[in-house]
Amino acid sequence: MKLKFPQVAGFQLVQQLGGGGFSIVYRAVNFDDHRVAACKVVTLTPETTEKERKTFDKEMRIHSALKHDNILEFITAVIVEPSQPANPYHPGLYMLLELAAGGDLFDKIAPDVGVGEEVSHYYFSQLIAGLQYIHREGVCHRDLKPENVLLDAGGTLKISDFGLCAVYMLKGTGKTRMLSERCGSLPYLAPEMCRDAPYEAEPIDVWGSGVILYALLAGNTPWDEPTKHSYEYAHYLTGECFDDAPWNRFSRDVLSLITGMLAIVPSRRMSLAEVVEHPWMMRPSQIAKKGPMVLANSLTESLRQTGDLQIATPDVTYNVDADGDQIMGNASYISQFTQTLMLFSQTQSGRRYTPHLTRFYAQLLPHLMLPLIQEALTAEGVKWKSAQEYVLDEPGGETVILRMRIGGHDRRRLMFKGWVELEHFSIGGHEGTYCVMARDQGNPISWRLLWRAVIENEAVEPHVFRKREDE
Repeated sequence: MKLKFPQVAGFQLVQQLGGGGFSIVYRAVNFDDHRVAACKVVTLTPETTEKERKTFDKEMRIHSALKHDNILEFITAVIVEPSQPANPYHPGLYMLLELAAGGDLFDKIAPDVGVGEEVSHYYFSQLIAGLQYIHREGVCHRDLKPENVLLDAGGTLKISDFGLCAVYMLKGTGKTRMLSERCGSLPYLAPEMCRDAPYEAEPIDVWGSGVILYALLAGNTPWDEPTKHSYEYAHYLTGECFDDAPWNRFSRDVLSLITGMLAIVPSRRMSLAEVVEHPWMMRPSQIAKKGPMVLANSLTESLRQTGDLQIATPDVTYNVDADGDQIMGNASYISQFTQTLMLFSQTQSGRRYTPHLTRFYAQLLPHLMLPLIQEALTAEGVKWKSAQEYVLDEPGGETVILRMRIGGHDRRRLMFKGWVELEHFSIGGHEGTYCVMARDQGNPISWRLLWRAVIENEAVEPHVFRKREDE
């Protein structure tokens, strides 16, 4: 018997968006209510341990209780046990979540360039607002990093992934406890988490958000790890880094905020209350009043400067009907913000919502383009598995897509994983391959560096379509 997915609160799982290994994220659609959500599916097997189940249960219990504009909403969950007899469904934990239709915040940022202070101020203020609420609820996130910062269709920041969170305070009494578990990724870890002693909860998240502010402004993380093994961190300890880029291009106000949040000793680190009252935070946002189109254009300005956006959108039609008929799928994706971000790509079957700006069009057909991309990936030390065909059922008809699983480590020694998807297109006299590189694990900035390395590879570059005005 072929297993299928259950409906989750009226939502049907219709398309894989990302993930691999023990969890996969799908687009879920409620066709009766015309609503779209994301569904994170964690596979359950007879070998799933009690400890793993408790971890999943803690994540669901805490995340479902957190309700705030800057936190990805947890809608509901369904569990299908592997031991259920004659069960027609895939065993697993199905977590229905708000769909972050704006995609990854850091997918829109050019590596080693970053965004300006206005955009950084706008989004960092939202991050801190969400974090203040989480802490008021007695919860420490413990895994703040670029890949866990998402955007909704209106461009609002959403904190996601509460898999490593911990309750450290009783709301009723305000009594707190020290934490001891070692978790998280080295470039974002506070230095006290690299030692064996228990640590205070709140300073951990202050440090993580300080690294995110740096990454917004610089387009990179400040170091590999917060130990003397890292050359960049060692220079931060001595103060030598402040004479070098990007530190020396930060304004005095933002530099004092970052260094206050990245104070080595937790007791000297700024609290969130102090962060909110910092002069750089207190100034009124200039971009908040200008609307979603200005926000989206300001966010992607660095991608225009580097030419990345022109490669991702050579055939995009900018004027979309108000009723959205030209865009396949559900109208939940469509907004001024997502359209200005170019999150709709031209395909053989019509215009499709594509939340990844790491994509390109090439002049060769997929079966010819695939070995060239594999050659480029191998040159970058990236491992890949043989591509498999799968059929995407769309309103415009069935689309055959070649999918290839890839993985490797970035320059910060962090693992990344994702998919390369290739499909045929024939539009406006042009024919070839539409290629999307979809990340599901790792730093979005590192993934963009890989995308750029692929399209600049001597085997791939001659075949890549540029923006038509440039041809």
